[in-house]
Amino acid sequence: MGLTILVFAKQVPDTKNITGDAMKEDGTVNRGALPAIFNPEDLNALEMALQLRDNHGGKVVLFTMGPPGAVGLLREGLYIGADEAVLLTDRAFAGADTLATSYTLACAAEKYGGYDLVLTGRQAIDGDTAQVGPQLAEKLKLPQLTYVEEVTSVDDGRITTRCLIEGGDEVLESPMPALLTVTATANTPRPPGARRLMQYKKAMTRSELSAKHGGSDYEDANILAEEEQRLRRNNLWIHEWTGSDIGAESGRLGIPGSPTKVKNIESVVVGGERELRNIPSDQKSLDDLMHELIGEHILS
Repeated sequence: MGLTILVFAKQVPDTKNITGDAMKEDGTVNRGALPAIFNPEDLNALEMALQLRDNHGGKVVLFTMGPPGAVGLLREGLYIGADEAVLLTDRAFAGADTLATSYTLACAAEKYGGYDLVLTGRQAIDGDTAQVGPQLAEKLKLPQLTYVEEVTSVDDGRITTRCLIEGGDEVLESPMPALLTVTATANTPRPPGARRLMQYKKAMTRSELSAKHGGSDYEDANILAEEEQRLRRNNLWIHEWTGSDIGAESGRLGIPGSPTKVKNIESVVVGGERELRNIPSDQKSLDDLMHELIGEHILS
């Protein structure tokens, strides 16, 4: 039978060159101010899922929540090796904090159903909270294994992992289904495959298919239905779910469902002050300087 593994990934703004312009007045991220990338540790989660599928059989289903443009992350995941992709997109999702995000993802997981494992990255680089994975596990009532470095065994409905802890690591065993959050040091994500790229660059969501034929005013529903069936037969259909599709309560989505508010963001540059000292050239002064540097752990 193999494993059905759900991977939840996030398209994030590249925070390497973040400035105050990256925030809107309402405290939400101005995603148009920065290029969007695949959250790095979510790539590690995807790689771990692909390795489990390669070793035990099954399929990997990649989810992301975001605007229609986030479909680019899903295509990247398909190029790398995911078997299916689901875009969660709805204006009602906008401005979600970790609580509203985890609720939305939980609704999507419950709609999909029939999974053995749920994987996420340890945390996203835009918020750095590491909250969504554990909150998702809580909402799905799953045991959670966090800071996972390695899956050592999957056998008889149980999974054993090696997880990072302060000062070392620990081995944890859990029944499945379970949720894992994966660290950046767990693996090296594989690159996209050229053959998969040529195949999945043609994958589409329903919105993209509609736009291809002129948008909502297109009158020939039969042509759209036939093309959708063709895409589905060739595994080129990217599922597109809204809040109503996943049975979510509107008051728990987006800004209305988000008690966390960001007041402002600042760009902080950490630098050291330059200090010049005149040290006499006698032996005692040099010995004192050496003792001082060793005491400050500058020299050892």
